Amino acid sequence: MSGQDGASAHVHDLIGVGIGPFNLGLACLTQPTGLDAVFLDREDGFRWHHGMMIEGATIQVPFLADLVTMADPTSEFSFLNWLKRTGRLYPFYIRENFYALRAEYDAYCRWAADRLPNLRWNHEVVAIEHDAAADVYLVRAMRTDTGEEIALRARHVVVAVGTRPSVPAPLRGLGGPAIHSSEYTDHRDALQASGSITVVGSGQSAAEIYRDLLDHARDGGYRVDWVTRSPRFFPMEYTKLTLEMTSPEYTDHFHALPLGLRQHLGREQRSLYKGISADLIDDIYDTLYRLSASGPVPTTLLTDTEVTAAEWDGANYRLRLRHGQLDTEHERDTASLVLATGYAAETPPFLSPIADRLDWDGLGRLAVARDYSIDGGRGRVFVQNGEEHTHGLTAPDLGFGAWRNSSILASIAGREIYPLERRIAFQDFGVPADARSTAPAAAATPGLEVAR
Repeated sequence: MSGQDGASAHVHDLIGVGIGPFNLGLACLTQPTGLDAVFLDREDGFRWHHGMMIEGATIQVPFLADLVTMADPTSEFSFLNWLKRTGRLYPFYIRENFYALRAEYDAYCRWAADRLPNLRWNHEVVAIEHDAAADVYLVRAMRTDTGEEIALRARHVVVAVGTRPSVPAPLRGLGGPAIHSSEYTDHRDALQASGSITVVGSGQSAAEIYRDLLDHARDGGYRVDWVTRSPRFFPMEYTKLTLEMTSPEYTDHFHALPLGLRQHLGREQRSLYKGISADLIDDIYDTLYRLSASGPVPTTLLTDTEVTAAEWDGANYRLRLRHGQLDTEHERDTASLVLATGYAAETPPFLSPIADRLDWDGLGRLAVARDYSIDGGRGRVFVQNGEEHTHGLTAPDLGFGAWRNSSILASIAGREIYPLERRIAFQDFGVPADARSTAPAAAATPGLEVAR
């Protein structure tokens, strides 16, 4: 260590903050380039949704959406290479299913992480500062295992701290055994022993947890209910022309839209990636049908029903529920709660020291440029999986991560290390370039103004 700030004088080309699948993919793609990169994470090793490692659950994208393949199919860090090295390639081939088990994907990522020498676990970033004299970024971190404070320098920073569990206001701070879905498998036995469980949520996680609990409800002596504010159990839309929206062209189109329209579309497009797989919906129905053959199933499914208030009395939760179509309220008691209420991006506090160098939108969020930079066009600070409000549904999509990493690496290196596809879709998402104008542009759509 040297200098008054305690930082090493060495300057890295890149420091990645957070080691989830996206920055892990960036680390893999950076490895053969010669770029000097180091990646920091506060955890003691790679973990991916360990609280949702339900037996048999699969990821929701084909295996090609691994850490590297869509950028470099020849990479040593591919999922297929992991299968080969672990003796699972032929069984995977015979299985004839493009969707890897969630446990497999987690094991694959941990395998890739173990092969990278530049990942620094137990390093919690506490501040990122700008050294104006040297024009480099100072990344301050604390060793969570030893308490040691360190500081590293870099020309570029890529922030990929992921999203955090989100809980609606009426369900926050309840006390008792309420858990978020991200903790489900750690608490499954206690939930089943409680006598009654209510799953709250609309998406894939809620459906997987409900299905996992359903089989043993009668024999286990508990009931399991599912409450969703969605008007029905929406299947994830997975048709091929819709999948073209996970493309560079649609990302270009979405990014260029006004803020209010992006907000509107973000709500409208939730079923494209926050719905439930059709196979799982059918499996739930088939399970209910099978169980009902031997008597009533101890379960209730409530759609179009929102939890407006909740309280814990030391033994049970009392939920106040409002039915949307009927606009009526009723109460329901349950011994335990699983809140499958999703995740949300948040601006990490360690960016505060450089807040004046970053771009912000009218709602106080990071205004992420098309190239994923957030620093006023300088191209020095980037973000991953924190740009859903600017880039749309490709932000959390595992299948688009390699393209985004290729783009970020091109900005850092000043050249395309991995070729970037500019057009992959058959359809046009805006007005075609060769279209002739026949009328003045329509007025702005009412109701899309954003409150300031």
